[in-house]
Amino acid sequence: MCARAHRVKPPFQQDQIFLADVQRALDANGRALWWLGQSGFLVVEHGQGLLFDPYLSDSLTRKYALTDKPHTRITGRVIDPAALGKLGVINVITSSHNHTDHLDAETLTPLLAGNARRGWSFHLQIAILFSIAWPGGGLPPDRAGRRRLSQGWGSRNSRRRLCHPTVERDALDRCCFLGYIVRWNELTFYHSGDTLWHEGLVPSLKRFKIDIAFLPINGDRPERRVAGNLDGPQAAQLAKAIGARWVVPCHFDLFEFNTASPDDFISECERIGQPYRVLRNGEGWKI
Repeated sequence: MCARAHRVKPPFQQDQIFLADVQRALDANGRALWWLGQSGFLVVEHGQGLLFDPYLSDSLTRKYALTDKPHTRITGRVIDPAALGKLGVINVITSSHNHTDHLDAETLTPLLAGNARRGWSFHLQIAILFSIAWPGGGLPPDRAGRRRLSQGWGSRNSRRRLCHPTVERDALDRCCFLGYIVRWNELTFYHSGDTLWHEGLVPSLKRFKIDIAFLPINGDRPERRVAGNLDGPQAAQLAKAIGARWVVPCHFDLFEFNTASPDDFISECERIGQPYRVLRNGEGWKI
């Protein structure tokens, strides 16, 4: 008797339907964002694009297929990265840290190739303030580590903190896990990357008057044998504590072994009066 094949559900929008939705926002010269799955978000405004931590391949599923930690997909891929690149609107791509679901060669290589005609003109007036890994103690402030994304973005330095859950540094003593605050015209976005809550997080973020926070909700379960994150109630509480106007959950509904229901997140947001927006893979939001 043959084993039943695993069923992967389609995303809310996919391929040409997804691209058409993005194109409508571009044609209207408006502002919108889409969840691409996991921690990936596309934000467009007035014909320019910012792409947070995209993972648009099956590289992890193949890598772990014959191991005891299979990365079995729940939801299908939203868009071929080469096709997304050919829209020619993406000016900046972020990667918060060197884990494949945030920094994926099989996503970035075709995305960059498809976007080549754009010329990568980094000229948006956005301030990007880099976050760093910091577990709540033991890291002197003068070693916080600050980096610029692109001079052409008018980016400036700051010391933000996140926890993944331990501090790791590269050979040049730079922190390996980052998050971002992005100021784009009158809106401020916060993309946490992967993070847990620690005592330095709220005071380091609150003063930025964040409009939209993208926060993980898959939680911290040691039996998964992967670095943990905020769970749903914690994400809601963090958004409330930093004064975010809206919070959008992420890092769920992609891999079977490392996901969570957004129900607890929704319940906590409603209990504490935190505005939220839950998107499905490929779903957009005019902002």
